[in-house]
Amino acid sequence: MGEQPIYSTRAHAFQIDPNTKKNWVPTSKHAVTVSYFYDSTRNVYRIISLDGTKAIINSTISPNMTFTKTSQKFGQWADSRANTVYGLGFSTEHHLTKFAEKFSEYKEAARQAKGKSQDGKMELATSPSQESPAGELSSPLTPVTPPAMDNINGTDDPCDITPEPRPEPSQNALAFTHSPSINKHWEAELSALKGNNAKLTATLLESTANVKQWKQQLAAYQEEAERLHKRVTELECQNTQTPVINSQKMELNQTIEELESTLKDKEEEMERLKEEVENANELLEQRHSLTQKLQETELHGRVLEEQLLGAEQRLEESQEEQENFRKSLRTLLEMLDGKIFELTELRDSLAKLIEGS
Repeated sequence: MGEQPIYSTRAHAFQIDPNTKKNWVPTSKHAVTVSYFYDSTRNVYRIISLDGTKAIINSTISPNMTFTKTSQKFGQWADSRANTVYGLGFSTEHHLTKFAEKFSEYKEAARQAKGKSQDGKMELATSPSQESPAGELSSPLTPVTPPAMDNINGTDDPCDITPEPRPEPSQNALAFTHSPSINKHWEAELSALKGNNAKLTATLLESTANVKQWKQQLAAYQEEAERLHKRVTELECQNTQTPVINSQKMELNQTIEELESTLKDKEEEMERLKEEVENANELLEQRHSLTQKLQETELHGRVLEEQLLGAEQRLEESQEEQENFRKSLRTLLEMLDGKIFELTELRDSLAKLIEGS
């Protein structure tokens, strides 16, 4: 029936430095697929991981192996046949726990298969004579400080950015008027426009920042998609197809589809943000136009107020002049009355003189 994968996960692969036996050496630049394989013909369990066409992990599970968790996201085991220690860094503690459970399960299955093989019915790839009873690698592992796994194989969920509704400025045409009540109305309108301007400016800045962020993410997605396309092409060109390569191909195809779908969504989001930015620019132009008209109206109102104050002052001066003119007329009339009275007396005196003569 051949060798088939029975469990797969993704992790960053490491090997212990053969010189220092303390430092970890990464064997992959990014997270790779790590799979448990079962060979039904030989009744053997193996851990296999490929980076491209290169096997970076090829470890046959034996009953005396031990998988040790050295941190929340890092585990290791020793392989005496390969004369090395393998380390795996996972994205979450759950993935590490699941991998450790599978390791224990398949190690127990390997122990049972080893017991049956002693009857001579089946030959295993690993026998007791092939395992070292003692030594640094087959002995219980001394935990080695794992590399920092906080950012390994991490993913950032896309944020759903819904811009706030944009306030619409008043579209009523400005009417030329000199009434104080209308001036108060335009002052209130100017205050509302200033508030709307602050909101529009904040929204415009947010939209601009979002567009830059989407562009960066789109560039990253496009690079990742191109890399995955090349990877799929390389896999298809290989003459011999193994189950793990087929599994990687399916995963890569699925990842490409997800990235293409995400890329399409981001492009639509960019178009929508561009339309919102254009609408915001139009609203800003309308605000500038209304503000300019309102300033002209206020300036004209101040001119009219100055003209009104001048007219009131001239009216007061005219009233004072009229009052002074009336007083002068009264004085003149009194003088005329006195002169008329004197003339009357003079006439009477002359008449008496004439009559006496």
